[in-house]
Amino acid sequence: HEGYDYSTVQIGDQCWFSENCRYLPDVFPSNEQSSNEPLYYVYGYEGTNIETAKGSDNYEIYGVLYNRPAVVTDDICPLGWHIASDEEWQTLEISLGMSESIAMELDFRGTNEGAQMKSISGWFNNGNGTNTSGLNSRPGGLLSGIGFYGLELHGFWWTSTVSENSYLVRQLVFGDDSISRQYESPEAGLSARCIQD
Repeated sequence: HEGYDYSTVQIGDQCWFSENCRYLPDVFPSNEQSSNEPLYYVYGYEGTNIETAKGSDNYEIYGVLYNRPAVVTDDICPLGWHIASDEEWQTLEISLGMSESIAMELDFRGTNEGAQMKSISGWFNNGNGTNTSGLNSRPGGLLSGIGFYGLELHGFWWTSTVSENSYLVRQLVFGDDSISRQYESPEAGLSARCIQD
């Protein structure tokens, strides 16, 4: 997609990107935030030059952080793919051993489903996962009101699901083998994953 060959993984009946989205039509510094205009960020990069941003290690390793308007643009995923919904994340979590009732809950839940999703390297203080799922989730941090935060500590991923004007996301955190289902504000910059239609 856009000249880049993504790695993918089959998990149950689903086929996922096994790396974060890196679609980057523009790049913005962290002090530019919006809840209605699509904005794109590379962790730690404060300029506006796309090629420079793409040359950074953080782009190479963690991909792009998107605000909510950016993550719902048509071009982020290749044809035949889309940003995974909350329900599709739940299907993934259940296939890794979480019960259906637990999957419906908010906040950190489950036992070791998060560890199964985490990459085997790159997490702070050796808080790495087993990556037995093959999802290879890396801790790309986020852009919040205080700026870039949490590289190597947290991974956040948008879902495509909106519930009562609130935006459902997933979070993995170092030192915790579970996975959080939570709400995030639309101006936050988070990672994204595509799933096959």
